Amino acid sequence: MEILPNFIGGRWIPSQSTERVDVFNPALGSVIAKTPLSTREEVDLAVQAAKQAFPAWRDTPAAVRAQTMFALRAKLEASLEELAGIVTTENGKTLDEARASVRRGIECVEVACAAPSLLMGMGLENVSPGIDCHLVREPLGVCAVIAPFNFPAMVPLWFLPFALVAGNTLVLKPSEQVPLSMKRVFELLAECGLPPGAANLVNGGPAVADSLCEHPDVKAVSFVGSTGVARHIHQKASHAGKRVQALGGAKNFIVVMPDADLERAMPAIVESFFGCAGERCLAGAVLLPVGPIHAHVRVQMVEAARALRVGDGTDTRVTMGPVISAKHRLRVIEYIETGVAEGARLLLDGRGLKVTGRPKGFFLGASVFDEVKPSMTIAREEIFGPVASICAVKSLDEAGAIIDAHPNANAASIFTSSGKAAREFSRRVPVSMVGVNIGVAAPMAYFRFGGARDSFFGDLKAQARDAFEFYTDKKVTISRWF
Repeated sequence: MEILPNFIGGRWIPSQSTERVDVFNPALGSVIAKTPLSTREEVDLAVQAAKQAFPAWRDTPAAVRAQTMFALRAKLEASLEELAGIVTTENGKTLDEARASVRRGIECVEVACAAPSLLMGMGLENVSPGIDCHLVREPLGVCAVIAPFNFPAMVPLWFLPFALVAGNTLVLKPSEQVPLSMKRVFELLAECGLPPGAANLVNGGPAVADSLCEHPDVKAVSFVGSTGVARHIHQKASHAGKRVQALGGAKNFIVVMPDADLERAMPAIVESFFGCAGERCLAGAVLLPVGPIHAHVRVQMVEAARALRVGDGTDTRVTMGPVISAKHRLRVIEYIETGVAEGARLLLDGRGLKVTGRPKGFFLGASVFDEVKPSMTIAREEIFGPVASICAVKSLDEAGAIIDAHPNANAASIFTSSGKAAREFSRRVPVSMVGVNIGVAAPMAYFRFGGARDSFFGDLKAQARDAFEFYTDKKVTISRWF
């Protein structure tokens, strides 16, 4: 049984901790590795390695740093199938979903390759007679990345390439539930010409995350996870004087207007709710059909959800894999039970699903509720599982009011043939990512990614220009020569 090592100062080092947690294959329900809960001393060792590597890496020309990203992109591309297999094994996604997630991570590396242009400053001569002024971007120092379980390869790559190419060094903590993907990425990264200590990986749980937030030599923290933990990370790290971007939870609403093309819309809607077993921050959570289209949407939603083939993600016939753990499966079941108890109508119940040949897997079938009220628990709290709630509304105004009243504001989508409705919706909803006839409103890597309200804590978001803003400070020099 593999016990995951840490990667510190350019070397794989066994953790000194005797505390470990099991890494499961969710489809089999079996243990495939063990994650050490590394100590505060090991975090400090990694931070010190990153601190020592920083001066030389900072002085490395941006064009040379970009070449390491070109090299990483090539290695990730060549290893795409291998990485997708690892993601499926430790997370449970279908292979197609895993491939797509690795591809999105590679796109972030591609954007980072443009660093020589995106790191440019600005200047102006003669701001006053004989006086010139120019601005340059400078790296911050040691940066920390704390990653979630739901996208083991993709989410860390929202941050890692941008932090490094901007001239920072980093310490990354993958989720203790899915450490295998990042282990392989770091093996590839070690072949790309980075100096020892520029990129470090420390396995562990919440104590490691807290240590990174508190460490005096860590200058910035990037995090993705639930709203509660995002708020905790933001408060702890910002209190310690660090720059923070903490992407939190979501409750994403999808509006279906009476003029929507359901034949084209329903596949996208079903994928939004049940893709990746609902374990993504951009998953549809509450469906808001407007007016008479409610009955048609309800029937088609149930039919499409019932037709999903649930099983081991390595089976190419499977369209939905398991949830991440036995504990999380029970949590989702509790939400379904709460929905029933609060009076929602359960049209499709996925609790009793069994997968042949996989009796210990963490499987749930798709569940669909109707007659859901905005005040119900299943309409308010993030379930993070394959559960859809249908809440019929009379108008776009009513749908907008429901979305506006929710504290989370990650993403929202509308399906319509009306440009007027689409424009009104896009302008009105308080979320940061809007989909028009798009079920999963995930921006490409050259646009920023992140929510609003309780879905995001900080100022600068992930990916694109925001990433270069976050991972650099701006220095202005005003000069006069006699």
